[in-house]
Amino acid sequence: MPHRNNFLLNRLEPELLNRLTAQLSLVELDRGQVLAEADRRIDKVYFPHSGIISCIVELSSGNAIETGLIGNDGAFGAGHAFDDRVSLNRVVVQATGMISVISSDRLISIANEFPVLRNLLLDYEHFLLSQVQQTAACIAVHTVQARMCKWLLRMHDLVGPELLVTQEYQAQMLGVQRTTVTVVAGELQEAGLITYRRGHIRINDIERVRQCACECAGTIRSHYQRIMKTNYPTD
Repeated sequence: MPHRNNFLLNRLEPELLNRLTAQLSLVELDRGQVLAEADRRIDKVYFPHSGIISCIVELSSGNAIETGLIGNDGAFGAGHAFDDRVSLNRVVVQATGMISVISSDRLISIANEFPVLRNLLLDYEHFLLSQVQQTAACIAVHTVQARMCKWLLRMHDLVGPELLVTQEYQAQMLGVQRTTVTVVAGELQEAGLITYRRGHIRINDIERVRQCACECAGTIRSHYQRIMKTNYPTD
């Protein structure tokens, strides 16, 4: 069943997943596609199979920073569906991938019928909040190199060693100048951890990247395991 490529959907009992499947659509989302704008209501819930959804806080200065990444380990829009809330930030597809989509109203209806589904999705929302909080602390105290390595680890978990991303986008996601990203990426390439060319990064040595990443990478994985009561999907 294709919907089981999402880790949350894969945890559901067959009866519940079959109930959901009748309402789920399988679609491909393109890189750069906007799923939500700040202060706009969300009427769909997305369960990625592949690719990456990025939550971005935009400032009036034009600067932006990434506060959370969602891949096949989670979902976007579930918490908003339950509370009928608007999006607090901009949400875009960072890497192309297949996604299961359901309307918020239909998801709520099924979750009311199956409390185990509601609890699973709310647990993930709790984890996502912990990721955002950890990101805030990380930005405040850790070096750009350590943060970039943490970001590379997360990207590797979600899409593997080949990343399509520009330095301009990386700078936005890390909340730094593009020149800073150029310097740090150059240092990592010189050390043999990555290979970088325009718009493309290859992670050559994931273990050394892990060693150079800040503690937040491990903390986020630990939060996932504790809150979701399971091993992290790539462990």
